[in-house]
Amino acid sequence: MDYRSITRFLGFIMLFIAILMLVPLAIAHAYGEEASYAGFLKTIILMLLVSLAAILSTLSRRGMNIGSKEAVLVVTLTWIVMTAFGALPMYLSGAMDSYAECFFEIMSGFTTAGSTILSDIESLDMSILFWRSLTNWLGGMGVVILFVAVLPIFGVKGNALVGAEAVGPSKSKLTPTIRGTAMALWLIYIGLSVAETLLLLLGGLDWFNALTVMFGTIGAAGFAPISASIAGYHSAYVEWVCIVFMLLAGINFSIFFFLVRGQFRKASSNSELRLYLAFIAISAALISIQLIAKGVYTTVPQAVRQALFHTVSMITTTGFVADEFNAWPMFSQMLLFMLCFIGACSGSAGGGIKVVRIGVMMRLGYNAMLSRIHPNSVSPVSLGAEQIDDKTAFSIAGYIGCYFATLFAGAAVIGLTDMDFLTCFISVFLCLGNLGTGIGGLGSGFSYGAFPDWSLWVFSFLMLAGRLEFYTVYTLFTRTFWRR
Repeated sequence: MDYRSITRFLGFIMLFIAILMLVPLAIAHAYGEEASYAGFLKTIILMLLVSLAAILSTLSRRGMNIGSKEAVLVVTLTWIVMTAFGALPMYLSGAMDSYAECFFEIMSGFTTAGSTILSDIESLDMSILFWRSLTNWLGGMGVVILFVAVLPIFGVKGNALVGAEAVGPSKSKLTPTIRGTAMALWLIYIGLSVAETLLLLLGGLDWFNALTVMFGTIGAAGFAPISASIAGYHSAYVEWVCIVFMLLAGINFSIFFFLVRGQFRKASSNSELRLYLAFIAISAALISIQLIAKGVYTTVPQAVRQALFHTVSMITTTGFVADEFNAWPMFSQMLLFMLCFIGACSGSAGGGIKVVRIGVMMRLGYNAMLSRIHPNSVSPVSLGAEQIDDKTAFSIAGYIGCYFATLFAGAAVIGLTDMDFLTCFISVFLCLGNLGTGIGGLGSGFSYGAFPDWSLWVFSFLMLAGRLEFYTVYTLFTRTFWRR
């Protein structure tokens, strides 16, 4: 294990985060938020000292020898270190009562879970809210991928790093180099971000609300600067903008790369994209029909908009809310629950199990039924026209096993809080799937504020494991990993 390379990489990551904190520091200064200004300033100074110490102590190393083992440790430590320091401004400013609450809130931001312990979001300073939302945007694409894209001069060999952080079973390169791929993905991400921000500004939102809503949308994360989420803006226009960009954030970003390159056939033939859009279209149609039939909304356009908004919000695990959907008929609620279980596409900003995994597992089940009828037949596992090799199918099955094992084990541990069964189970499910809003009768304004501090550390681990899709984190707990 090359610990010097790991130390050097983490030093540059901390330096990068410290530089980003200058933005909320400037906002705190502009709006006279003295406590927050002091909190950000102290954190930035501390991060600069620690990062410079890490970098200077490894000056003799010109490059970074980061192999597969180092990548697993680096990526996990990166998210932990970012969160540990990122939580300090909230703690030092007195925004929250305990460091555990601050750590949970920022881990929720970086992992794009969108879960919160807050019940009165508007009471926080603007600089704290901005930083809180900015973590959503950074976590959506991945800070390690950004680092590999923009800082190649430090000798980072990024193949293993991107492979350890990128979500979904597919991590193919879009360009000849991994740095070019990372750069392309981030340019697409930034382009979508700029487009949504401009549209929200045109819709009447000020710069602060436009940026923070964009951070939560493009990151498929769900942090909003107001407690009522998107419903608080009382604007059908803002809801439609969020619908479009939540949907786009849930698509594999390689699709946008193909579109930009004019490879429309390659983009449109993607089987996972077709299944993703089919899930959305069918679910939104069924929910719209029930909302209209039950008279939940007085007009058809409103029912369709609300159905589509929450369908897209749930399947992308964004968690934005435009109305109290927990008051909808149970059939509609169950469809929304199923969607957040499915999740978005691999290689997107969204969370959940991912559409491609659900599609492959459905195909495996179908093949198992066929083998009962025709025992000697050979049925390849495929998703549309794309054939899935045995190694990928095995990895997907293993992921599903890890998901449910973690879900039940986590619910059992959280049961020690003496909360009711539904609260324990759903709260763990939300953290694993990186979904912030309450479901299943807990209410869209569900807060983790009622949980004791020790359980917030458990939830933070679950969010990290879910965001890095288990294998990266759990590998660290095996004997094989630490053997030479």
